Amino acid sequence: MDAIRNFLSEHYLQLKFLHLTAVMIWVWSTSVAYAFYLVPVFKAWRRNPDDVEIIRLRNWVMERFDQGAIYEHIALPVVLVTGPLLFWAGGFNSGVGWLMLKLLIVVGLFIPIEIVDYYLAHFGGAKHRFREAGDWEGYERALHRHWWFLLVTSPAVMIAGVLVLFLAITKPF
Repeated sequence: MDAIRNFLSEHYLQLKFLHLTAVMIWVWSTSVAYAFYLVPVFKAWRRNPDDVEIIRLRNWVMERFDQGAIYEHIALPVVLVTGPLLFWAGGFNSGVGWLMLKLLIVVGLFIPIEIVDYYLAHFGGAKHRFREAGDWEGYERALHRHWWFLLVTSPAVMIAGVLVLFLAITKPF
């Protein structure tokens, strides 16, 4: 174990680079799509709920969002592997306040949100599966459920994501 820790310690900055790159992919890959694509289309749909063209655009944007979330959903496991490795290689302990706050946000907010998001985007809530099966009622339910989930969680993730980056970079306490 000491040999592994020594190896990781020698490559700490490279590991940190990988970790922070994955964090930024995770935070920004869907934040931009949510704010600049999903929100405007869903607002247009809410104003015109029966407009066939807007509904078609809404469905297209939501399914592209799910495909784009693949980057986010690959980056998060990288973050969850490299984070503990950095903790171990860096010789950190529970007395490091900024790190404990960062871990609390990751474990208490990000991981539960991502578990639900993986389900809604790729598994039981995957809209494309309902569409391919011709189950339009199921499609609408899945789309509405995912939209409400994103509406509630995305602002929290964007703010907390920036806070986590701030804590990791500045180490304020």
